[in-house]
Amino acid sequence: MDQMEVEKNEAQNSKGNIQTQLQEEYLKSLESLEEGQLVDGTVIQVTPDQVFIDVGYKSEGKIPTSEFSELPKVGDVVSVVLINKENKHGEVIVSKQKADVKQLWKKLKQAHTEKELIEGTIDKVVKGGFEVDLTSGVRAFLPISQSDSQKVEKSEKLIGLKSKFYVERLYSDGKPNVVVNRRKYLEESITENRDKFFNEITIGASVKGAVKSFTSFGAFIDLGGFDGLLHINDMSWGHVTRPKDFVKKGQEIELKVIRLDPEEKRINLSLKHFSEDPWLHFEDKYHVNDVVKGKVTKLTEFGAFIELEEGIEGLAHISEFSWVKKINKPSEVVKIGDEVECMVLGYDIQAGRVSLGLKQVTENPWDSICDKYPEGTKITKKVVKITNAGAFIELEEGIDAFLHCDDWSWTKKVKNLASELTVGQEIEAVVVENNSETHRIRVSVKHLSDDPWDIFAKAHKPGSTLEGEIVSITDFGIFVRAEGGIEGLVNKSNLCESRDETYEDAVKKYTVGDKINVYVVDISASKQKAAFSVKEYKQKMQRDEISHYMSTSNDDNDGAYTLGDMLKNKNN
Repeated sequence: MDQMEVEKNEAQNSKGNIQTQLQEEYLKSLESLEEGQLVDGTVIQVTPDQVFIDVGYKSEGKIPTSEFSELPKVGDVVSVVLINKENKHGEVIVSKQKADVKQLWKKLKQAHTEKELIEGTIDKVVKGGFEVDLTSGVRAFLPISQSDSQKVEKSEKLIGLKSKFYVERLYSDGKPNVVVNRRKYLEESITENRDKFFNEITIGASVKGAVKSFTSFGAFIDLGGFDGLLHINDMSWGHVTRPKDFVKKGQEIELKVIRLDPEEKRINLSLKHFSEDPWLHFEDKYHVNDVVKGKVTKLTEFGAFIELEEGIEGLAHISEFSWVKKINKPSEVVKIGDEVECMVLGYDIQAGRVSLGLKQVTENPWDSICDKYPEGTKITKKVVKITNAGAFIELEEGIDAFLHCDDWSWTKKVKNLASELTVGQEIEAVVVENNSETHRIRVSVKHLSDDPWDIFAKAHKPGSTLEGEIVSITDFGIFVRAEGGIEGLVNKSNLCESRDETYEDAVKKYTVGDKINVYVVDISASKQKAAFSVKEYKQKMQRDEISHYMSTSNDDNDGAYTLGDMLKNKNN
């Protein structure tokens, strides 16, 4: 055998050995894998219907393109599950879908153990919550209480939402039962974002947010899962009645940070601070006692708010509405939207307050009331109100004079003028007091005539006598009415005619309505008191009688006339 043949035989033997070796390695690798095992393969071809995967066997595995959410490219490494090493056609059967499920469950177990996040899509509303698609046909239950950081008003709004979740449970009674929690993830994200906000943002910085909800005092702004407050007073330098009228729900706006409180987790925001504070130039435009015009923007129980210009608003207190008229409600005088004239009474720039007056732009009727109704002026006016103490008499609109019960009559005691007057009745009276500083005017009916007590005191000095009428009998004496309606008291000690007579016996002689003669003991016109006496009247009559007899006897005889003579003559 020549050399060429030898070399040819050696080459043939070597080729056969390589084939045998490759076959043996293939069989060994085939034996090392088990059906159901997860293996990596390389994409060698992609057609419209199938993806061919080289898993290291003598034939390629085929996977329908439907198992791919995104088609791979040639050369990509894809994990698959070995279904069958070799079917009847000698093909290797693999599955990407089952590989995805295996990998997903491995990922879920790790996430559950390590408290890691997984991704999924909320795609269905079920009883008590939602179903979440975790891909690869694996679905989880999301309780509604764990679906959001806030109460879920409309479940449908979460459908289709892609999010991250914590795995709360994987199995129940040995069966797959995945329960996830989104709320925990959101709360952690909110905390993280809020902490980042407080660390990075400073007062005066501009931030963006969306109007989330409203309250009576402002609007809450979503700054990324956590809220800031846009107070109604920080929406505009001008007056804002309702937050809803100034910003809309869901509206994205830019705001200024005006307050940060990391401890309380409070953030105050402002829209108005993008423009200059109009109070900076207040004193250039307005001064105390200036008469200005403004628009009524708000009514309260205590007054009306009046806008002088955008951002500058003052309060007209209800007490500053009228000089004379009692205003119960501001709406009696003004309404929202009215253009009014008012006076600047005072201001506090630091507090942003202006005190305004409506009545100050009109003449104060009290300034001239003393000239119009001086003391001594007789009036005829209407009764507008009756009280326990007296009655109010209207002089002009808003200005009343007071008629006290004691000023009704000089002699008649009146406890309530309702027994003498009616509302609406016109009466004649005289002004007896007018004080414009204290706004007090007093009128009197009794002063229309002279004081009968003065007349009585001049006509009946102590020591004189008079005839009167008994008007009442009491335990301490009897009251006697004289002319002019003057009443005086006969004290019990002055009723008994002798020391032996008791008051009980003496008073039996008298009845109400009887005429009676009395002695004037004392009289005080200023105090309107008079003291009478029956006992002293009797004594005076005796003295007068003695004097009369004595004077008569002296005229008839030159000799002395004695008491015995008088008595003798009297007996005769």
